[in-house]
Amino acid sequence: MFLLCGVTFASWASRLPAVKQNLGIDDFEVGVLLFAMGAGSLLGVMSANVIVARWGARRGLSVTVVGVALGLLLAGLGVDALGSYAVATAGLALMGLCFGATDVMINVEAAAVEQATGRTLMPLFHAFFSLGTVAGAGVGVAMAAWRVGASWHLGTVAVIWLVVTTFALRFVPAHERAHAASDAPSSRGERLHAALAVWRDPRTYAIGAIILGMAFAEGSANDWLTIAVVDGHGESEATGAIFLTVFSISMTVFRAAGGPIVDRIGRVWALRGLAVTAGVGLIVFILAPTLPLAFVGVALWGAGASLGFPLGMSAAADDPAKAAASVSAAATIGYVAFLCGPPVLGWISHQIGILNTLWIIVGLIVMSGLASGAAKPIAGSKVGAGHH
Repeated sequence: MFLLCGVTFASWASRLPAVKQNLGIDDFEVGVLLFAMGAGSLLGVMSANVIVARWGARRGLSVTVVGVALGLLLAGLGVDALGSYAVATAGLALMGLCFGATDVMINVEAAAVEQATGRTLMPLFHAFFSLGTVAGAGVGVAMAAWRVGASWHLGTVAVIWLVVTTFALRFVPAHERAHAASDAPSSRGERLHAALAVWRDPRTYAIGAIILGMAFAEGSANDWLTIAVVDGHGESEATGAIFLTVFSISMTVFRAAGGPIVDRIGRVWALRGLAVTAGVGLIVFILAPTLPLAFVGVALWGAGASLGFPLGMSAAADDPAKAAASVSAAATIGYVAFLCGPPVLGWISHQIGILNTLWIIVGLIVMSGLASGAAKPIAGSKVGAGHH
């Protein structure tokens, strides 16, 4: 499901040029489309803990995965077959809403698998997401090159998504996470109250700070790295694409290999080391006098940014009784970074230039590193403590 989330997300993103052309819209209107999806995602993320508290993750997912498929299908039809901006926007809002909720629920389930095995697996789950984005983007490039219409392309992805996720859901245990603890609240009102209580826990905000810094480190690369290479370092667009590929590969490799490292040195030290790596890498990229050195910087930046989000999710889910609510809260903070980051950075870079703007990300990475102590596993958690 992580893999397919990546594929689905990147399939849509890869067709943005076709979307713009087919609908005859300008950059601002593309921004509105992306905002509809982003705002939907944020609502989905925020409502996920209520869904899990009410119905359990498996029943919740069985609804949201259908919503993602419907939304993607609508968006594809709106862009191509119907040529309707309104239909495309509505489809994306629906897809975003269900995608955000799905994202939180699969993270909650992944954390439950981690707790059951006592091993750090979250980075591996997120590596599959990264792999999915690479695969989805690659297929998107091929579809664009072969002039396959967006409706056919996105419609096919929607069908594959629905078939595979429906199959995968049979393996999600049908337990209600809200009742995992013996003292779990019983009435709907109490469950809702418990779901909102995490926002009063200081640890939620500290973990949020870790995720915020690293979400910016990751998101700013996805959105602005190619532009920084072209406008900042004066290279070609193709070189910019190579830089983004190097960043993505570095990130995916570190996510795939990260679990055992975290199990050895512990979650807190892993996060501190990665914050230093990401910060140094980004500084090297900004100041690099030569292209090879800039490549070294971007590889370090990708490696350093790789585990902040998954380990933050792991830390949020340490207490099974509060896992859904905490993961939802942490993910909300991360999503805000992914959504608000790009436009804010775009506005600032318009004033001071893109490379200067990236220093803000360095500052956020430092903040993330300083907050790392909050990810210390809570008593009773078997994951991320390290071998002493």
